[in-house]
Amino acid sequence: MKYAAKKIAAMLFTMVIVSLLAFTAFSLISGDAAEIMLGTQVTPERLAALRAELGLDRPLPVRYVSWLLGFFTGDLGVSIKYNQPVWDLIAPKALVTLCLSILCFLLITTVSIPLGLRSAARSGGPLDGLGTVVNQLCMAVPSFFTGILLSWGFGIALKWFMPGSFPDLGSDFFGAVKYLFFAAAAIAVPRVAITVRMLRGAILTEMRKDYVRTAISRGATRRQVLYRHVLKNSLAPVVTLLAQTMAEIVAAGIVVEQVFVIPGLGRMLVASISNRDYPVVQAIVVILAFWVVLAGTAADIINQRIDPRLRLGGDT
Repeated sequence: MKYAAKKIAAMLFTMVIVSLLAFTAFSLISGDAAEIMLGTQVTPERLAALRAELGLDRPLPVRYVSWLLGFFTGDLGVSIKYNQPVWDLIAPKALVTLCLSILCFLLITTVSIPLGLRSAARSGGPLDGLGTVVNQLCMAVPSFFTGILLSWGFGIALKWFMPGSFPDLGSDFFGAVKYLFFAAAAIAVPRVAITVRMLRGAILTEMRKDYVRTAISRGATRRQVLYRHVLKNSLAPVVTLLAQTMAEIVAAGIVVEQVFVIPGLGRMLVASISNRDYPVVQAIVVILAFWVVLAGTAADIINQRIDPRLRLGGDT
């Protein structure tokens, strides 16, 4: 528990630092948000009134503390372009992106781990070379190109979904998940290949160790040793890789959402950058950074639980 508590404390501290850097940076580069919102109708009186309404007349440290507290209550400021609360704009988009990320991660884990086990178990077989070629090909193809192929093949040719017509997540959940599945598959393909290669290499390394030969000499089959001992010892680097994959899913999703016209955080981030809507950009950047930090912390805690060699001072 001490190890988990330390990691969670470090995660919270990192999140505060990330939010401080993001808030300070966007406060400096965005200029006067009140003046941008008023546009050609700006007057000294209107500017002063709007600055007071938005809290821009307060010192930067006070604004940051107020914004950070508001982050946990849904008060992230006001959009410059839409003149609406930022949270009201990004909440539906965040839900779509969260569903896409979870679906993609489930695809990666449920496909790559069985494939990695199978690939390691049949290492040196007649199809091993072909599997290596396919694996390399999947790693080389970028997600946006896979997305274009899937959108054309399953959307336009087979008409399994209508590209550009994303169903409402609230009223047609299963239709939205079906639509998101193909985007998730486009993101997952290269990451499945990377995870399979990592797991295969870790398993083959473990299989050459002395304890495996000892277990086999005592009557255990290779299959029993593989599933009872080797797999557990091979998972630590794979869990770390999967945590990094969670960060990559978010980054790849920004591009893939454009390909499939998915109304998620990625599309809104790109549009907000184009519109110089910095309060929205700031909120999305911090949310995505929090997601990455959370994934890394979860990976450290899981690794410490599955691999006793990583436990510090016997902490449990």
